[in-house]
Amino acid sequence: MSWVQHFGLKEPPFSKEIADSELWLPSSKQGVVTEMLDGIAARHTGILLTGEPGVGKTCVLRVLRHRLPEAGHRLTYCHNATLGRRDFYRQLCVALGLSPKATAAAVFYCISTHVQELSQERIHPVFLLDEAHLLHQDTLDHLHILTNYEWDSKALLTLVLVGLPDLWNRLQLNRNRSLWSRIHTRLSLGGALPADTAEYVHYRLRLAGSDRDLFGSDALAVLHEASGGRLRDIDRLGTAALRHAASRGVRTVDRAVISDLFTGEQSR
Repeated sequence: MSWVQHFGLKEPPFSKEIADSELWLPSSKQGVVTEMLDGIAARHTGILLTGEPGVGKTCVLRVLRHRLPEAGHRLTYCHNATLGRRDFYRQLCVALGLSPKATAAAVFYCISTHVQELSQERIHPVFLLDEAHLLHQDTLDHLHILTNYEWDSKALLTLVLVGLPDLWNRLQLNRNRSLWSRIHTRLSLGGALPADTAEYVHYRLRLAGSDRDLFGSDALAVLHEASGGRLRDIDRLGTAALRHAASRGVRTVDRAVISDLFTGEQSR
């Protein structure tokens, strides 16, 4: 019998393979999605979202993708930020379904023309640049021009920059002031609270078919402390705790089980 069957689950509860519609967000982060949606749909402003690894940035983006109205919007996602300016724009061309051109100027012209054509169709494009803290400076130097249409009198495009806290600091440098001034929605994700960790674990267990609490309150406290509230670490450690409990033949993860597990990890 597998550990999933041992706990009467229909599937592993902490898998990353989860539909956007079933993603969980704590109430503390619901407001972040709302602000991003308002920035895109209502105000058409640039958006900055930063946070440490594992605090839920990708989860927020997937919820944003799910909630952004398809009518009137076109979301384009780019995550390879380690390219020079020309190759960055060529990648963006491919993501938009356009044919990449040979020169940087031709590629930029192709994208800006496409944005204007979408505007005529009453479609507002959204370029979401993930891992943006890795963007080359020559790309950052040029991004503000991509948002400049009709003498900077029309907001035809929304740029969403997502990355580690270093990105916030970089954008405040004098060299990047033109781009920084165009980003009106500036958001930072903090770490999770103990209550967030407990809520998340309970939610994922229910989604996997559990009809009872498989983690005791003391075990959840240890799990939060060990993971720092980072969702990826909760997924990894929560799965390990369930497997360890199953190997011991118990049906509830208590403090003793989870402490034993972490002691074993530290000794390896």
